Order: sequence, then structure tokens, then C-alpha cells
Amino acid sequence: MPGPPVPYGTGNSLTSCKAVRSIQVARFFCHGEDMSYQFTDAERAVLRIVQGNLSHSLTPYADLAREADVSEEEVLALLRRLKEDGAIRRFGASIKHQKTGWTHNAMVAWKASEAEAELCGPIAAANSHVSHAYFRPSPAADWPYTLYTMVHGRSEEECLGVVADLRESWPLKEYAVLRSLKELKKTSMTYFA
Repeated sequence: MPGPPVPYGTGNSLTSCKAVRSIQVARFFCHGEDMSYQFTDAERAVLRIVQGNLSHSLTPYADLAREADVSEEEVLALLRRLKEDGAIRRFGASIKHQKTGWTHNAMVAWKASEAEAELCGPIAAANSHVSHAYFRPSPAADWPYTLYTMVHGRSEEECLGVVADLRESWPLKEYAVLRSLKELKKTSMTYFA
């Protein structure tokens, strides 16, 4: 898979990072394997910055490199390496969906065996109105739902239409629609403080 996009300008005024000792800062789990990484202080500085917002400029990676006191090539190499290794799953823009007209959503909990979840996961993933799909068995006897899909729409009716479409496209028929009443917190996880 390709790494982060190449910036429009180079902005390479810094040519090398400082030699620093390597320290373990995090564990990433990818494809069922425990993949421990050793990061230098300079790489940690890059990751602290990149987990937030990139600058609004034509040279966001050069700007990031200046802030972290490394070269732009080092920034891009680190991000590509983590993307190729699967530690970074996706590198892209976060859209505030409410400001683009997608004002309704619902978590739909489906009653599914593990085999059914495996069958239905790709169907959910192919639906453009579904942003998340998880298989999470519950130990609670009175909660039989195990497959969760986050459905988005421009209205409640559109969300319910997506639920109906899913219901018709797979064998799962028992479900509960959990509507969002109020957003209490929505932030990206901070791994490098």
C-alpha cells in the first residue's frame, strides 16, 4: 500500500535528525501479531505531532519536519514504514459529518454467531452508509447482540432505510437500533503524549 501522500513542496532545510537512544513507547497489534516497535525520541516527536492535525499548508510534511526538528524525508519514511507494517491503518482527513449534512446516526446491534458475523462483515463494509462494524460477544445473558454496525444518514428515515437494506442483504434478522441522543466526547486516541 502506498504511504502518505507526497507533499507539494520539499521544504527540506533540515537534513538529518539527532542521534538519540531508542526507547520502546508502544505496542501495536496487527493481524493478530504483537508487533513491538522501538522509536527514537525524534520519531516520537513526529508521532506526537502527526496524531493531531496537520497544518493547513501546501507543505504539511515539511512543516511537521521543522516542528519535530527532523528532515521531511525522515517524516515520510517513518509514516510509510508504519503504514506498510500495518501500525497505521489509514492516513487521511477526518470530516465533521454533521457539517456536511450527515446529521443522523445509529449503532445497530445484530444477533449473530461468529460464523454469521464473518459472512456479514464484508457486506457491512461494502455499504457506504456504514462506517464501523465490530464483532463483540457479550457475557450478559440478556444481551444477545454481537455484531455492531454504525450507520449514518441525512435523516432518521435514511438510517432506518440502511438498516432495512442490510436486513434484506444478509441472514441476520434480530437487531436493536441504538440511537445517539447526545455526543459526550469524540476525539482521536492520543498514543504519544
